[in-house]
Amino acid sequence: MMTAEEIVERLEEAGAAMLAMPSRGYSTGLRLTKLDVVHTALEAYGWEGRKMKPPTPTADMVTRMDEAFGWLHFIPEKQYALRRIVGARALVHPLTGRHVYAWRKLGEMLGADHKAVKRWHEQAIKMIHEGLAAR
Repeated sequence: MMTAEEIVERLEEAGAAMLAMPSRGYSTGLRLTKLDVVHTALEAYGWEGRKMKPPTPTADMVTRMDEAFGWLHFIPEKQYALRRIVGARALVHPLTGRHVYAWRKLGEMLGADHKAVKRWHEQAIKMIHEGLAAR
């Protein structure tokens, strides 16, 4: 049986895997016709630093991600705010390990105090824990 902390860890692992997935398809950047302006000689020869990309998640990581995000159905649909909180809090940057949405930012988005948002998150994790225990 998983503890609440393990559930949060799995959700954060799933959020990091989702953010590390490569984007595919057409980009809106193709519509730009503006040419880039070279500002320094170093930029002209491509000596600028490259952005680090997270490694692409393995098939096992994607399977674990799907399973973890599937747990959100244990939170009733009429409590969609709790689902949003858990989903947003699960998003963790794959390279830095930092949460994309801090507690205070979530509070601002929902128009609530950050301590209340923390409490609601704990309630939602408890619902997931009970749902997994009943399964």
